[in-house]
Amino acid sequence: MIRKLALLSLVALLAAVSLAAQGKKKGEDEKVRMVHGTVTDAEEQTVAGAVVQLKNTKTLQIRSFITQEHGTYSFHGLDKNLDYTLKAEYQGAASPVKTLSTFDNRPKPVINLQLGPKK
Repeated sequence: MIRKLALLSLVALLAAVSLAAQGKKKGEDEKVRMVHGTVTDAEEQTVAGAVVQLKNTKTLQIRSFITQEHGTYSFHGLDKNLDYTLKAEYQGAASPVKTLSTFDNRPKPVINLQLGPKK
């Protein structure tokens, strides 16, 4: 009787672990996230070729991305425990700085950037 109860407990535990593992997508790391978005100009037209800068506020390291055909950008492998700032520049125009905070717990937040008037 005790063996059967122990075996049933083991089977239930394995089933619970299996279900929990299925909830997480294969290859998905819970410690990292990405950010992506679109860069637009003052007339809200997408801007290809804009430079988007992502700055780690702790180390001050800057990563850059040049927007693609439809003004899109993305940064992958970001630490969920760090804050980042984002800004875009294109032909003398710049966007306001936006922050990706550790309090934003979305794994794939969208931060769109709009360029202001040229300097």
